[in-house]
Amino acid sequence: MGIYDRDYGRDYEQSSQPGLHLGGPRTLTTNLVLLTLAVYGLQLLTQPAVAQLRGDDGFITKWFSLHGNALTQPWLIFEFLTYGFLHDPGDFRHILFNMFGFWIFGRAVESRYGQREFLAFYLVAIIFAGAAWYGTSFFTNGAQVPSRMLGASGGVVAVLILFALNFPRQTIYVWGVLPLPMWVLAIFIIGSDVMGAMGSPALTRGGNVAFTAHLGGALFAYLYYRGGWKLQNWLPGSFSLPHIKRKTGLRIHEPEQPRERNVATETDDRVDDILKKIQEQGQDSLTWRERRILEKASKEYQRKRQ
Repeated sequence: MGIYDRDYGRDYEQSSQPGLHLGGPRTLTTNLVLLTLAVYGLQLLTQPAVAQLRGDDGFITKWFSLHGNALTQPWLIFEFLTYGFLHDPGDFRHILFNMFGFWIFGRAVESRYGQREFLAFYLVAIIFAGAAWYGTSFFTNGAQVPSRMLGASGGVVAVLILFALNFPRQTIYVWGVLPLPMWVLAIFIIGSDVMGAMGSPALTRGGNVAFTAHLGGALFAYLYYRGGWKLQNWLPGSFSLPHIKRKTGLRIHEPEQPRERNVATETDDRVDDILKKIQEQGQDSLTWRERRILEKASKEYQRKRQ
């Protein structure tokens, strides 16, 4: 049995491949998508029935968007993070496109860096993108910063660019038809955001798209990749998103007679520990010795199967 014949070995191998995969373990990316959808549901539930006539999107949207007075009122500093989990309650396409792109590219990035590092990257990217929007808007308009900004697109663009930096030659099918290398798609997106930001000094043009937040997210991803940063140390040791664990079926186990542990058993245990480490922390967390153990174990398993 090869090392990837184990259940979590197969799950890791599948989650490493970008694209559409159904089934497999619940990833952090999926949990973040579900959390964002739940927040959007609260936005809709708290939106007045005559919201369009009154110009009122509800207290959830109002309280947690990023407003132009966030820095002049320090108690609103939390808005630099919470805005990234809100979306336009009047346009479902806003959250649909953001979460679809995040889910497609986020799982591969999560597998590459590990859950904790990916979570830290995404949260800091949202803050950085919000700060970029706020700073450029303040510089352009002085004290007249646009009223508010909301949406995960700054963080999503950061994830997309980080994916492109790690997998530049990965073929992506735009609208499921047009094949493009990932680096070409990344350049096209950045170019579109630059043109959009130059076309409007305020929030932006056409549909209130915060192009400067997109560019802020892209810049953060580039700095993160080139700097080789590790952000997971910023998170509390026990911090994690709540998730529902799947129940495992009952198994009947007949105890075996005690026997001495041999070299093969110890190798299997070490391989198991290393694969679990990859699933939790990503491939970059492996030491040189651990990589050697995996290589030797894989060759040995393949030899036995022949």
